[in-house]
Amino acid sequence: MSIEVANESGVGVDEISLVSVARYVLDRLGINPLAELSVLLMDVEAMTELHVKWMDEPGPTDVMSFPMDELDTARRPDEAGPGPALLGDVVLCPAVADRQATQAGHSLDDELHLLTVHGVLHLLGYDHAEPAQEREMFRLQNELLDSWRDRRVAGARLARLAEVDAAVLDAVGLHAAGDPGEPSGRG
Repeated sequence: MSIEVANESGVGVDEISLVSVARYVLDRLGINPLAELSVLLMDVEAMTELHVKWMDEPGPTDVMSFPMDELDTARRPDEAGPGPALLGDVVLCPAVADRQATQAGHSLDDELHLLTVHGVLHLLGYDHAEPAQEREMFRLQNELLDSWRDRRVAGARLARLAEVDAAVLDAVGLHAAGDPGEPSGRG
């Protein structure tokens, strides 16, 4: 899956985690692994221009989605029919997201992760114009975000345990890649 990030916002963000959360959502929703997505981070002025032009609403917004191909071309690899698709662009405004994060009492990264999931869901056809649609979209958004975060925490924990195991093996003179019962030959 190709996910490109272009940061034109002037705000430093964890681009790797944005790719990770977007990839997780697309994988979980069964989107073809060859599909393409771009994530653009814009400053307030550029986001305001997009918001006015495409939504006819004043001022900047936090996230906008611009689908490229029809969703039915983003099939799973085992399905008949067309293959991968250019899904489109998720456009984020870190300055707006930062204000929202402060109001919500969490980090900018947390807000950008939420907005990335939200934007990807819009690209995949989810909407929140009607109350029933809103409930479904926000339930799925929260479920995906929570499970991605849980997976990240578990992965970080396993990495820390592997580092500790390697340090212990090194301290007792055993090779991490060798047989745990074999001495390293040092000493």
